[in-house]
Amino acid sequence: MSIKIEKLSYIYDEGMPFETRAVDNISFTIKKGEFVGLIGHTGSGKSTLIQTINGLLKPSKGKIFVNDMDLTDKKVKKSNIRKKVGLVFQYPEYQLFEETIYKDIAFGPKNLNLKSNEIDIRVREAMEIVGLDFEDLHDMSPFELSGGQKRRVAIAGVLAMKPEVLILDEPTAGLDPRGRDEILAQIKMLNKEKGVTIILVSHSMEEVANVVDRLIVLDNGKKVLDGEVREVFKEYELLTRIGLGVPQVTELINRLILKGFNIEETVLNVDEANEVILKYLGRAKND
Repeated sequence: MSIKIEKLSYIYDEGMPFETRAVDNISFTIKKGEFVGLIGHTGSGKSTLIQTINGLLKPSKGKIFVNDMDLTDKKVKKSNIRKKVGLVFQYPEYQLFEETIYKDIAFGPKNLNLKSNEIDIRVREAMEIVGLDFEDLHDMSPFELSGGQKRRVAIAGVLAMKPEVLILDEPTAGLDPRGRDEILAQIKMLNKEKGVTIILVSHSMEEVANVVDRLIVLDNGKKVLDGEVREVFKEYELLTRIGLGVPQVTELINRLILKGFNIEETVLNVDEANEVILKYLGRAKND
């Protein structure tokens, strides 16, 4: 499922003294199966933008097309769009409310008026996708789980709706390193193996560097960068100026380059940095 944004703006308190332009004339297209990172500092417009894509907010100006359906058209039912575009809010575990994990994940499919056997299939599939054992956990209260497991249950509840696009707002916020890595691995698998189009909202450079293929950077409601991850991280000065910077390992390589080291590659993680530095040391030794 593709998403096309055309000259989109969203204005809070429009016409009032404290009018705020949260999204300002943004345009971009996300192709089916892409894994896109949406990054920006707090207040850059990320959350507002994704809520317009999901149909929760109506744009002040512009168009949003989901598979050629115009979300701004009054004739389009927002409920039909939300079946296809799933949105996982920040700290989604706070939205868990049912007495068992099964019932929580089944809540969405039940509202689709599906038969019980289809609901059961969807719950089992969603739990498997996020790495939760059905037999061991389906009758357990979600409130007995760890933070990372609760996050998985919340994501499974959205996946049970079988969305073609999954939007995640800071999905690793508040998790320990292990929980963060596990969630990111599951999200990456959804994209690579299941073909789900992913939009990952984050402010962590390290996080997006390791999982997404493309980055869209927002600053004060405007799109300032849009491209392949390595190309975006080459804009070190701009990213630093708007309060984002680059992954720490990328910054290290940039500093080495400034000091005269003949390293021309943009690296995204420790393994790549290790390879680049060893290659440089090997050349220096031969020289």
